[in-house]
Amino acid sequence: MQPTQNKEEKSLKGTMFSVGVVAAVIVVMWVGVFWLYMDRI
Repeated sequence: MQPTQNKEEKSLKGTMFSVGVVAAVIVVMWVGVFWLYMDRI
């Protein structure tokens, strides 16, 4: 029972890391678009 729980926890941490990376990329893209918009004004 214990090894399965540990494996799921590791998988969950990997998923959280992946979600964080995707979120960071989206935020960087939005900041870039906003900066270009502000630069044009």
